[in-house]
Amino acid sequence: MKLLEYEAKEVFRRYGIPLGLSAVAARPEEARDASMMIGRPVVVKAQVGVGGRGKAGGIKPADTPSEAEEAARQIFTMRIKDLPVRKVLVEERLIIQHEIYLGVIVDRAAKCYTVLASSEGGMNIEDIASKSPEKIVRYPVDPLKGMRSYHANTVAKRLGYTGKKLQQLSDIVQRLYRVTYEMDAELTEINPLVQSADGFIAADARLNVDNNALYRHKELEAKYLESFEGELTPREMEARTMDLTYVELNGDIGIIGNGAGLTMATLDTVMLYGGHARNFLDLGGGATPDRIGKAVEFVLKDGRVKALFVNVLGGITRCDDTAKGIIEARKKLGDNKPIVVRMMGTNEEGGKRLLHSAGIETNDTMEEAAQKAVNLAKEA
Repeated sequence: MKLLEYEAKEVFRRYGIPLGLSAVAARPEEARDASMMIGRPVVVKAQVGVGGRGKAGGIKPADTPSEAEEAARQIFTMRIKDLPVRKVLVEERLIIQHEIYLGVIVDRAAKCYTVLASSEGGMNIEDIASKSPEKIVRYPVDPLKGMRSYHANTVAKRLGYTGKKLQQLSDIVQRLYRVTYEMDAELTEINPLVQSADGFIAADARLNVDNNALYRHKELEAKYLESFEGELTPREMEARTMDLTYVELNGDIGIIGNGAGLTMATLDTVMLYGGHARNFLDLGGGATPDRIGKAVEFVLKDGRVKALFVNVLGGITRCDDTAKGIIEARKKLGDNKPIVVRMMGTNEEGGKRLLHSAGIETNDTMEEAAQKAVNLAKEA
């Protein structure tokens, strides 16, 4: 889950990371009021979940409240990387002496969090890595020890700081690590972290929280769904509320698989035989009869679906559980749309017996099942 800048800064503020004065606005008039409240020159920043706002014109300076209102009015008409702008952040304009980059990432190779820092702030870390790799400080954090003060001091020293500034920067490094660890983040980033006469201030904020950990952060669950508003279709939004991994497509054959790779292969095989998938739905591993039934019911309720192809490779997900879910959904809906099933693996024979007793045929190969699903959709 990618938090917007103002949402990330709300979290940063709770952890004591220094920030400038700011306020969120959903209308140009609110941006004017925010500028009046701040009482000094501001920048008006589009709040969208993608990078490149500045290059797209989504960050505008304003010296007066009326200029802030006009800047917000212009930004609200934009689409940045095809995303509409629904909110702006009005923030005091900082007097910058120097900019640095500071972030914490999941380092999968090292199997730990790693602090990334650079004296070249304001640039994408990828650009710094390609142009000036020697300017990047990488500090892996031992997951058993965590981030200690002397670790953070080392990062600040390697960036060239000493004395009071070293202590200030070291404190921010520790706080950013705490944000990352306690929020189950995959990435936290301050770019740039501005050095001013008064110390360091986070001029930007990025916080990506692991979706699998949202149950530990109830305050983010509602925002997670809201973040997709305007990007997803109504059915995709509904699927999110049901915890289904679902993408809507333009065909007429419903697709349910377990595992992203198998589900993608199922879409490709259907297309190979001249059919077109209506959706991608991945059950994931260990799906229960209830989850499978919920998925089957959801796909069959789509009026554009003429046939359903369920393709399951039973491992953690058992074939008899798959059969039970399919049968229960069919009973509940009373739907006569054809269902084509190919499944193999754990409890395969038991699952096939259940389906056959319910009048649902099974197929031995994915190719055979795909061809049958395409033919049934054409006949319908």
